[in-house]
Amino acid sequence: MSRSALITGITGQDGRYLAELLIEKGYEVFGLVRGHGNLREETLRRELPGVRRISGDLTDLPSLIKAMMVAQPDEVYNLGAVTFVGYSWENPRLTTEVTAGGVLNVLEALRLCQERTGKSIRMYQASSAEMFGRVQEVPQRETTLLWPRSPYGVAKAYGHHMTVNYRESYGLHANCGILFNHESPRRGTEFVTRKITQAVARISLGLQDKLLLGNLHAERDWGFAGDYVEAMYLMLQEDEPGDFVIATGETHPVTEFLDLAFGVVGIEDWTPYVGVDERFIRPAEVDQLVGDPSKARAVLGWKPKVEFAELVEMMVRSDLDREHQASAC
Repeated sequence: MSRSALITGITGQDGRYLAELLIEKGYEVFGLVRGHGNLREETLRRELPGVRRISGDLTDLPSLIKAMMVAQPDEVYNLGAVTFVGYSWENPRLTTEVTAGGVLNVLEALRLCQERTGKSIRMYQASSAEMFGRVQEVPQRETTLLWPRSPYGVAKAYGHHMTVNYRESYGLHANCGILFNHESPRRGTEFVTRKITQAVARISLGLQDKLLLGNLHAERDWGFAGDYVEAMYLMLQEDEPGDFVIATGETHPVTEFLDLAFGVVGIEDWTPYVGVDERFIRPAEVDQLVGDPSKARAVLGWKPKVEFAELVEMMVRSDLDREHQASAC
């Protein structure tokens, strides 16, 4: 008998990669889609016609209970959130209601669905390296003290601790993946990596003159989203639930990302094209994040496949293709 999975946030970068992975493995995949006229739903419908879409909202517990009862999932992947860190300062309340309160609603819906059906459901919660914020040790591991420095990080810390609490209180097979930065050509253009690769493509084609960024010296542990969703799946195949740092174990400054991205299009000196705009500086900066994925490697047998330079080139070339296709229309 094939297994089924319910994915919240299925229209996002991770949701789409995860849906593809699960469909390849023979799962029946259900995707929670918020509201009518969701622009991303059309992309999902076109790229993944096999996904069964269910209307629901992370802030609406009854809709989540209904979705669980319709899907009757073996596995639930909670990827839905207000995901852009910068926006979380502009609207901390919405970020908290969705990214924190939404986790509690998913946990409650799952618990109630298990009680009503007697079916054991395994859950994945998308925690985040942003929870570490003002890092207390390098590299960061599962036991590192959380010190978030943004409303987004605070909301993710709430969801993380609540998931652990429900696991310990109700015996749920609830897992937290503490994912470090993971990118792809599907990343939204508001994120710094995609903002860079899109600008590099446009600058190389004469369509853009300047790229404005915030902190050029911030350092991140960047991996490929397609690799990271495999770790999500592997967590739910383990007999015992747990928390896992998913990372490459390497850290790179934004300037190195710029070096590689501009290098793809043959521009060795990017400084004439890049400026700093104070609007993009965070009120409280997270200077460096680098994860220790040794537990995931030892327990799950997981390790990233795509190297940093490969990831950057993949994203730049994808944006070059997009710009060529747009100009041909």
